[in-house]
Amino acid sequence: MDAPVSPSPPLRFPLPALRLDARGRRHVDYRAIVALAAPLFANSSLQAVLSLTDTWFIGRLSTDATAAMGATYFLVFVAILLFGGVGMAVQTLAAQAYGGGRRVRGARAVWTGLWAALATVPPFVALALAGGAILAPFSLAPAIESLAVEYWFPRLLGGPASVAMWSLSGFFNGIGRTRVALLVMIVVAIVNAALNEILMFRLGLGMAGSAWATTLSLAVGCAVLACFFLARDVRREFKSALVWRPDAKRIARLFALGVPMGLAATIDLIGFSLFQLMTVKLGAVQGAATQVAIMLTSLAYMPAVGIGLAGTTLVGQSIGAGDRSWAARVGNATILLAVGYMGALGVLLALAGPWLMPVFVPQSDPNAAAVVKLGATLLWLAAAYQLFDGLNIGSSFCLRGTGDVRFPAAMVLVLSWLLFVPLAHALAFAPGQGWVDFLPQFGYGILGAWAAAIGYMVTLGTTLYLRWRSGAWRRIVLR
Repeated sequence: MDAPVSPSPPLRFPLPALRLDARGRRHVDYRAIVALAAPLFANSSLQAVLSLTDTWFIGRLSTDATAAMGATYFLVFVAILLFGGVGMAVQTLAAQAYGGGRRVRGARAVWTGLWAALATVPPFVALALAGGAILAPFSLAPAIESLAVEYWFPRLLGGPASVAMWSLSGFFNGIGRTRVALLVMIVVAIVNAALNEILMFRLGLGMAGSAWATTLSLAVGCAVLACFFLARDVRREFKSALVWRPDAKRIARLFALGVPMGLAATIDLIGFSLFQLMTVKLGAVQGAATQVAIMLTSLAYMPAVGIGLAGTTLVGQSIGAGDRSWAARVGNATILLAVGYMGALGVLLALAGPWLMPVFVPQSDPNAAAVVKLGATLLWLAAAYQLFDGLNIGSSFCLRGTGDVRFPAAMVLVLSWLLFVPLAHALAFAPGQGWVDFLPQFGYGILGAWAAAIGYMVTLGTTLYLRWRSGAWRRIVLR
């Protein structure tokens, strides 16, 4: 039970997740948090299902195809998140505007995000065309590299659609209408599954068909979200059809807020991209087992992102309403939920590993038994860091709600590139086996690489939680 606090001065706008007892003392209403987080939780779960769907369809092709997806999976998100932070920042601005009763400002943030998404088209096209050059330095097996490049091009063309979708869904999440984004994600998941079957197997596009399915389903999601944003009730309350004109200063401020958000995620994913590329370099079995294990643990990670998004909204609305002490209390509650969920589900996934792994590996493949056996072991290693990943997600998303985005980006940079990546390389490869020779190489293989991942997540989660608890974010004011 929350400790009672002294009565606070009356606020002009209501606080989120607030429950008053018979004496008028304030407590966190966990039921209200769950009610807000549930659609976000389900939405993020569907995104995990989306990734698992792609993995299952690609697994029907071959072990090499699954390894190729593993080689590009995080690199794709690195490219998207590098520019996608501007879309994520819309939720912070919308939540703070809504908490302070400034409805029009929240709608204007969406249009600013959409104009920013349009500006990302040229760099995404350039990245899509550069897939072969980007993957060449990692010395993948020729068959795997060819499949990876085939997947890369159409998937990167969908980058601007991802940024636009984050902008639109961030608005509805920021104002607490989280069911809208959930409904749209259901549509995206259904369209993606149908297009995977049609494009990959009926039209024979293989790996490229899976990437095109994802890109096209995201475009459909953007169109549906735009219809909700321009619906009559939203137009009436937020004037969403009247604030569409681009404003260079607002776009620049959105980039200033969003780039560190995207950069933090990008740096983290670059580390995990290199980690997965290391596992693929160790062999197709190691690469495929790692890819399936990571996809399964996304059942813990992605829903926890939904809980974190609820934290962004609750913290942002509390700050917009003028009560930073309440922002701290609802943030603590959100972090607790994220940690509890990820820790529990990580253990459950590890226990179910021997039954889950075969679903994603074609039994006709000669490496199937080896992939299943190794993957079941890796799920236990993944479960070891889920607790601290929950701490990382809960803390970082609550900090995002305050606008405290530069410190997390700096910490991820230091811990990922100076700790995680060098340690994974040193522990995984034997002398002469890795990419560089100036690091020590102990040759522990796939288990050494995963041990480095555990150490990284423990350190990062603890650091960001201490930042949240320090209260340094209380001094930040967003314009």
